[in-house]
Parts: sequence; C-alpha cells; structure tokens
Amino acid sequence: MAISKDKKNTLVADLTELLSTSKMTVYARYQGLTVAELQELRKNARENGVKIKVVKNRLVKVAMGSVAVYKDTDTTGLTGQLLYAVSDSDEVAPAKVLAEFAKTHDILQIAGGFNDSGNALSDADIKALAALPSKNELIAQVVANLLSPVNESVSGLANGVSEIVSGLENKANA
Repeated sequence: MAISKDKKNTLVADLTELLSTSKMTVYARYQGLTVAELQELRKNARENGVKIKVVKNRLVKVAMGSVAVYKDTDTTGLTGQLLYAVSDSDEVAPAKVLAEFAKTHDILQIAGGFNDSGNALSDADIKALAALPSKNELIAQVVANLLSPVNESVSGLANGVSEIVSGLENKANA
C-alpha cells in the first residue's frame, strides 16, 4: 500500500526531529521476525529508553539530509528491510538492546549505526559498543572504587578496636 505524500512528509519530519536529538542510532535487518517478536523487541527497547522505528530507508535518508550532522554521512549500508533503534539519552543503549535481542533471535542481524557526530559505524563497532557496560553500571563501578578505601579503613579501625578491647579483657582477667 502506497503512503500519501502528506504522510511521508509527516514521517520525515518526525524522523528528522528524532535524529537531531539522538545520541546513537543503530539499524538491523529484521526480515523473518514475527509481529510478536517485534512487539517483544519494542517492549524491551521502551524499558531501556530506546525507540524502535520501522520506516523506508529512503525516508530515513531524506531525514538525515535535513539534519546538519548527518548531511555527509555514508548511507550505503541502508539497504534491505531495516529497523532503527534510536536513543536520545544513552549512547550505548540501542546497541545493547538489539544485541541482547539478537542473542535469542538469530534472525535479527545488526547492520550498523550512526553516532551523534554523524559518523557511520560498522556492525563490528556496534557489537563492540554493546559489550561495554551501560552508563549506570560504569557509575556504580566508579562509586564502588571510590568507596572501597573508606570501607577498608572503617573495617580496619573496627578490627583494631575489637582487638584492643579483647587485649584489655585478657589483661584484666590475668
């Protein structure tokens, strides 16, 4: 079924807005996924702050041409049936969501992506990003590393005090 020109213009405007605020866009081949599987992917994406869009590649190219950052981006990889995972809050989330889903659904194949600087990323780059810890995990690791000397000092002092008390009790009983 053909899409009217007004509908296409609306889609391009929505995509332009989405791409202009995105930190990362990842695209993947999804041919063969069932509707239920796509709904599951969309649910997982929503929970991680990622939007999944299934639109014609031509409309994505037009939208990218409207965003200054993406004007010179290589779009030769945008062929075939693709879905786009976009996040405006986390650079790694789209890659993680698609990579996690692809572990259980071999049909989904990550094909590439674009970062917020307009650089085209290969599928290998996206898979490497997906292997990184999320922003929240990195923050937790930094906080744990910063607090570990404090925890060690407190436990050392606590052990020292208990040893002094038990030494004094031994002296008093002797």
